[in-house]
Formats: sequence, C-alpha cells, structure tokens
Amino acid sequence: MLQPDRFDVTVMLDYYTPYVSGLTEAARLTAEGLAARGWKVAVACYQHDPELPRYEVVNGVHVFRAPVLAKISRGFISPQLPLLAGRLAARSDILHMHLPNPEAGFVAALRRRARLVVTYHIDVFLPDNPVNRFGMWAVDQTCKSAVRKADLVITNSEDQAHGSRIWPTIRRRRLEPISSPCVDRNGGTPSMRDGDGLHVGFMGRITVDKGIEYLIRAFRSHDDPDARLLIAGDYATVAGGSNIDQLRAEVGDDSRIRFTGLLRGEAVRDFYASIDVFALPSISESFGIVQVEAMMAGIPPVSTELPGSRYPVAATGFGRLVPPRDPDALREAIVELARMPAEDRESGREVATKLFGGEAFLDAHEEAFRQLLRGSRS
Repeated sequence: MLQPDRFDVTVMLDYYTPYVSGLTEAARLTAEGLAARGWKVAVACYQHDPELPRYEVVNGVHVFRAPVLAKISRGFISPQLPLLAGRLAARSDILHMHLPNPEAGFVAALRRRARLVVTYHIDVFLPDNPVNRFGMWAVDQTCKSAVRKADLVITNSEDQAHGSRIWPTIRRRRLEPISSPCVDRNGGTPSMRDGDGLHVGFMGRITVDKGIEYLIRAFRSHDDPDARLLIAGDYATVAGGSNIDQLRAEVGDDSRIRFTGLLRGEAVRDFYASIDVFALPSISESFGIVQVEAMMAGIPPVSTELPGSRYPVAATGFGRLVPPRDPDALREAIVELARMPAEDRESGREVATKLFGGEAFLDAHEEAFRQLLRGSRS
C-alpha cells in the first residue's frame, strides 16, 4: 500500500500492536475500524521491540515507529517520537493522542493546524515510593498540558473522568464519553476446563496494578478441591515488568491455580468458554475491556469499586462490585455469582452486548471527528 501524502487522522501513543494492553487494543481497534471505513490513518509510536520495522502497514493503518534510547520503568526515552508525531500531525487533519503519555505536552505543542483529540484512558499508576510519586506527578502535568490544548477529550465514561486526578483540567474541555471497543468472544470451546468444579478466570497484564494477589488469596481460601483458577496474560514482555514471582509465591503448592501466559486469537474465546466467573481485582483500572468481553460471553464478572472499572457492572447490573484489596469480599462474590441461573446469565449477556457490542464506539468516534472537521472548515 502506498503511503498517502496526507492523513485524515494521526494516532499517537507509546505502545502499539503487537504489544497487548487495554489501551493499545482500544487504539488499534479504533484505528483499524476507521481505516476499514475509508479514513487514512497513521500511527506514531515507540519501536518497543527493535525487531519491529520502523514503518509498516497493519490492517490498513500506516504504523510509524520511533527508535528508543533507553527504557525507564514502564516507558522509554525517545526524543524522536514527539518529532515523528509532529511531522505526521502536520500532514493530518486530526491528531488523536492516547494518554497517559510522558511526551503528551510536547506533541500537543507540535500539532500545528491539526485538530487535537485526547483520549484519556487512566491516571498513570506506579507502586508507591518517593521516586514514583514524583513520576506520576510529572506525567499528570504533561497530560494536563495536552488536555488544555485539546479540541475534544474522550474518556471511557463520565465516572472515569470524574474520578481522575486531572478532572479539574478535563472538566474545562469538551468531553465525550465513549466506551472502549469490546470484541464478541463467543463461540469458543471449553478446552481449558479441568473437571466440573467452579472455574474462575482472570485475563490481563500480569502487573501489580491488577491486584491479582488478592484474587489468589480469595481463591485459596475457597477449599473446594475441584475448583480451578485460570490466570491469563503476559508476564514475559509486559511494560514496566511483571510481579509474576510474587504471584507464584502466593500460589505456593496450590495445583488448582494455573498461569496460561498471553492468549491470542481463538484461545481467548476458549478461555471465556472455560470459566464460570470472571474476576477483575484491579487496584487501578479505568474500564476493563476484559470484564465486558466476559459479560458478552455470558460470564458474570466480579470487579472492584473504582471509578471507571465499576461502570460496566453498574450500567448493566450484571456482576458484582467489591472493595479493592479485599480477598474475603472477592471470594464471597465469586461464590455467589457461581450460582447465577442460566437465564440471568443470558439476560446479562444481552444487556452487555446491546450497550458495548458492535461498532457503536466506532460510530461515536467517526461522528465526533466529523464534527471537529466541519467546525474547522466553517
């Protein structure tokens, strides 16, 4: 595919496919969806793996990767990324930035005449210590700088926006809540089941912010020998490092608990088909695409009572909310949901699919972008 002289949209973020996270998947599905509808879409991101090409076309999206100088915690030092994003923005009608991102303020200042859309996914989270507290403050400042320049701010929900540390800045801009894209994962086979006992599942990055140790403690206090816990997700190449060693120590000799590693393609469908209850025990979360995909497969979720992550359960009435870092409440909710009748699971699936399925997220992005472009030409 030939590279166009101009783009309709340049997307800027740190990690992009093949890296997998909720943020990268939301950006990828939106970019690829717009490209499939005829928009010319570019992506500016880190070359997070040196084996990845500096430029390629992925499912109709022109992906440009900036080389990195060094890695710090979950991010990279890449002076070329802001310059790359700025050059692409100068060739684009819209610059769509996915935050948090430490280069956000610099890129926003370099956008020239492009309309600026900021999707603010979540407040940056790092384990608590003086250095990390300063790091979170610094990223907050650059995100606020970008938001102040934005023509439009998108969040997963109003609940997420109101709960953000930078809400006082967001509230001064035009805000459009658009839920993250969620894929229908029905149609799998229960190939990961091991017996007829209760099967509980988690899927996501294996990192400290996911609160997986509290799920393990909750499960281990459930003494059913036939119960199983499947923990799916990347722990080998996750940004910022994984707490897999701590979690394996939590598991100990409990053979009922299994780490599956990163699942892709049909294996994701099989995962959902193999579990009875989904658990999202995060201590920092903005939406939780995986819990909605579980809902759409008829699996009730247990999620933590946090701004943003509580929204899907509150909006659908399907699942349960528990306080963060509370293994006892988590165990009780899991056991309760395990008894949910099939008709209630089907009803929850229908509601979740109606609210979050299909291409409503793409329709909303497309309409918001078209409004911005109409405004710039009037």
